[in-house]
Amino acid sequence: MTASSTETIQLAENERMTQTQIETALQKIAEGFRSWPNAPIMHWPDEQGLAYEDVFFPSEDGTLLEGWFIPKRGSDKLIIANHPRWFNRAGLPSHLEPWKSLGSSAGNDFEVNFVPDYKILHDAGYNVLAYDMRNFGHSSAANGGIFSVGRYESRDVVGSLNYVRNRPDTRHMTIGLFSRCMGGNATLFAMTRRPDVFEGVRCLVSPQPLSSGVALERALERLGIPATYMDDLNERIRRQTSFTINQFSPVPWAKYVMIPTFLYQVRDDLYTRPSDIQAMYDNIPIADKKLVWIDGTTRRWDGYTYFQREPQQMLDWLNRFMA
Repeated sequence: MTASSTETIQLAENERMTQTQIETALQKIAEGFRSWPNAPIMHWPDEQGLAYEDVFFPSEDGTLLEGWFIPKRGSDKLIIANHPRWFNRAGLPSHLEPWKSLGSSAGNDFEVNFVPDYKILHDAGYNVLAYDMRNFGHSSAANGGIFSVGRYESRDVVGSLNYVRNRPDTRHMTIGLFSRCMGGNATLFAMTRRPDVFEGVRCLVSPQPLSSGVALERALERLGIPATYMDDLNERIRRQTSFTINQFSPVPWAKYVMIPTFLYQVRDDLYTRPSDIQAMYDNIPIADKKLVWIDGTTRRWDGYTYFQREPQQMLDWLNRFMA
């Protein structure tokens, strides 16, 4: 995800913020693009009875990435899994501090464990590569620690594809992508920069990509900061990252998607708006695309665990294009 560590700022409901409080909150949001609490890996594949191999490989720019390869005996199909911001390949211990405070104001104060996702994929006949993107989990720091909402992280997506295409036991496998949130943004930007790398990739499942601008607007709403401060926040973020907020939006990147793509999203997610995801979907220029809305919740984390609750339509999509 984008946004920030804004939820660490505790404000009483309807409290009027002073100018100093507003400036402090804006600066904290901006600094969140360079520093955040790095989550530990709390779960491992063997908890689900999965054999796995600890692996490491270089990103496109040489940054060392750490991950798991989970083999499926007799299968020639492979899913590469990317994770959201703040998370790592195993999920996020957001039932514990300090990660609990990152999302508690929006109800996202429960743990997300991604290992069950890999079990579902494995049992459905897929090998799985799950890895930590730069500056998260056990992977190396890069780019001064900047979180670029998919721009620099796109190099990790390219690196993961290069890795499986050069590994002797996976080089001839059929490849699909399961790219969540930041991982989805990174995948779209990689398609923008390096369309050649995606030749032969069969399909993409992408839960909950989003634009920083929309997420930051929603963050200010939750803090009670007027939207007129967006320009101020944009300048503060530019000073931290060298990028403007608009340069982080995956909406224009979606025009470069040339593989069958399945998006799904919590419709009433407090971190974004439906129009943002709809704009991404509408910009995908191919006919083989699908968008599913998750109703009945405002919690973004419910979108991250949706695959564990209702996997069949995503598995049907993968099976359709990876047969």
